[in-house]
Formats: sequence, structure tokens, C-alpha cells
Amino acid sequence: MADQLPHPRMNHHPERQLWVKRFIDETVASLLLVVLSPLIGGIALLLWVTMGRPLLFRQKRSGLNGRPFQIIKFRTMTDKHDSSGRALPDEMRLTAVGRFLRATSLDELPELWNVTRGELSLVGPRPLMARYLERYSPEQARRHEVMQGITGWAQINGRNDLPWEQKFALDVWYADHWSLGLDFRILVKTFWHVLKRDGICPSDHASVPEFTGNGSLGESERPLQCK
Repeated sequence: MADQLPHPRMNHHPERQLWVKRFIDETVASLLLVVLSPLIGGIALLLWVTMGRPLLFRQKRSGLNGRPFQIIKFRTMTDKHDSSGRALPDEMRLTAVGRFLRATSLDELPELWNVTRGELSLVGPRPLMARYLERYSPEQARRHEVMQGITGWAQINGRNDLPWEQKFALDVWYADHWSLGLDFRILVKTFWHVLKRDGICPSDHASVPEFTGNGSLGESERPLQCK
């Protein structure tokens, strides 16, 4: 694994460290919501002018121990349908503004609200769609032993260029090795990756291929090509 830490060790997540992690999450997320409020308001206004309402995208995801919650992001696609009433492909519904928000990760700013509500952490495995729960192997399901996050170990080690199986392996590795120091390291590297726009979706892709389960010959074995 790229950027792998040295010799593996099990992390039993001491209660004090978990409390400190939660305190840092709530404090930093609350401060960022205040400091970035002009930017958040500007993005909301831009989306209202270019796409109208709703301004936010909500989707059911799985959090700590698989508990469901509604993730909140800025909307990046229109709701256009074809003549038969079916939604157009994601690539045709992704707007220029939406592509910019994804490329700069600004579409994820509303997730800070999820953090203040205790549904997300700043750092942890990315929360995936709730329907994936039944598709994980027992080992892969261990990614839910820790709080899911806005950024994580997989995001700084390949992000969407990784196949699902490798991405899940990185998530489980994080669950076993979590520490406050590792979280800080991930946050610093995330900032750098965002600046370099590593692992961002190319212009002809709008959605990450769906995880269809282990052992299939479908999208789960292909490299992820978008955010």
C-alpha cells in the first residue's frame, strides 16, 4: 500500500482517545462552518442561480456499526429525464458548476454538519450507500467498526483510482491502526491531495462504479475513476 505505516499493530481505541477525537471533530467542524459560511453561502447562491432548488443532495449512507444516516452534500447534477421519464446518465446531468465543486471537493462542505451531529468524523472510512452492507465480506464489514469520515486512509492512498477490494482493505487497516496522530497525518495529506486534485473524476465520468459484491466480474474489479 502506498504511504503505508510500519509494522501493523492492533488499536483498541482507548476511551479517552475516542472522546478527544469526538471533541476535535465537533470543535473543528463547528469553527469551519462559521469561518467558511461566506463561501458556503456563495456556493448555495450559485447553485440556486444555475440549477434552482434543491441546493443539497441527500443520500442514505451507513455509519458507525452500520447505522444509517442521511449524508448532506451540495447538489452537482440536474434532475433531467429522457422522453420516457428515465433519468439521463450521470455524465449528462453533471453541470459545469457541479464538476468544479467536485474537482475542488467543495461539494462536501455540508458534510461538516453531519460531523457536528455525530454522524461523521473528519477522518475515517468514507460512508458508502446503505445497500452495500449486505455485499461486504465479514472482513470488509469491519470498516464500520470506526466512525466513517469526510476523508480517510484510502483517500490519501489512491482515492478513486483504487479497485473496491483494495479500498476496503485500506479502510480495515485504518480501523485496526487508528490514532489521533494518524488522523492528523491524514488531514494534512488530504489538504495536499485536494490542492493537486489527485483522484478526481475525469470529464467523461460522473459517478463511481457501483460495488456489486465480492467475486463478481463487474464494476467491483475495475479501478474507480471518479469522485
